[in-house]
Amino acid sequence: MAPRVWFITGASSGFGRAMTEAVLRHGDIAVATLRTPEVIADIASQYSSDRLLAVKLDVSKEEDVISAFTQTREAFGRVDVVFNNAGFGVFAEIEATPLDAARAMFEVNFWGAANVSREAVRHFREVNTPQGGILLQVNSMAGYQGVALNGYYCASKFALQGLTEALVTEVDPEWNIKIVSIDSGAFRTNGPNAAIRIPPHPAYNKPNLLSSKYRSWIDDPNLALRGDVNKAVDVIYKVADLDDPPVHFPLGRDSVDVAKKKVESLLADVDKYATWSDGTEAD
Repeated sequence: MAPRVWFITGASSGFGRAMTEAVLRHGDIAVATLRTPEVIADIASQYSSDRLLAVKLDVSKEEDVISAFTQTREAFGRVDVVFNNAGFGVFAEIEATPLDAARAMFEVNFWGAANVSREAVRHFREVNTPQGGILLQVNSMAGYQGVALNGYYCASKFALQGLTEALVTEVDPEWNIKIVSIDSGAFRTNGPNAAIRIPPHPAYNKPNLLSSKYRSWIDDPNLALRGDVNKAVDVIYKVADLDDPPVHFPLGRDSVDVAKKKVESLLADVDKYATWSDGTEAD
């Protein structure tokens, strides 16, 4: 079987870097895209240009995305797997979050992911011979349930969930395109450290509030998340091999638990108030 070509965004650290290393370890070809390619010089020094291509990319710029896919096509002829991973967080109460910070995050987490998604589908359909490919959307359990101190981050992930679900319904089955939302839990990446942190809003600066408790948790210098990102990417690699992958793949026991609780809560509300909709139809 010929090696697959993986297009990976946000390859500088965290899931993106770990996925790049896993792809190469498994014998596939990695196109590692990131704002500063020099950051992965240590990886690039270990592989020839026919195994690893590092491409400068800002996913929030549509022209950059198109250029990166074009470079991939010129180098390898096709793209088999897109690992749509670039993103960052903002820790702040909704009232405390500067709108420019929230919008900048949406430009990457949502609009950037949307840019990559559109170009991925086009390449799978119009460039690949035969048609097909798999789009792995790196989402979060924050796309299942809103969390204090993460309001706008959760909103960006909810938006990506909606876009992904809609895209699944739009693609023609004949194109052989698979789309999976990888809904990750808390893993040991640089996420908490890389996130923008905004001072607390005075009204929320109370120790009993969830936002205060969460702020204390992420500020703990001994914080050690349970999830191992290197083990996680090996699981994701197996997901990319599935003939019939799920639309949603919760990754990590915490993500599984959050998903179950959200479904239970939603069903409870629906069942409790379902009859209130009786008689609301137009005459």
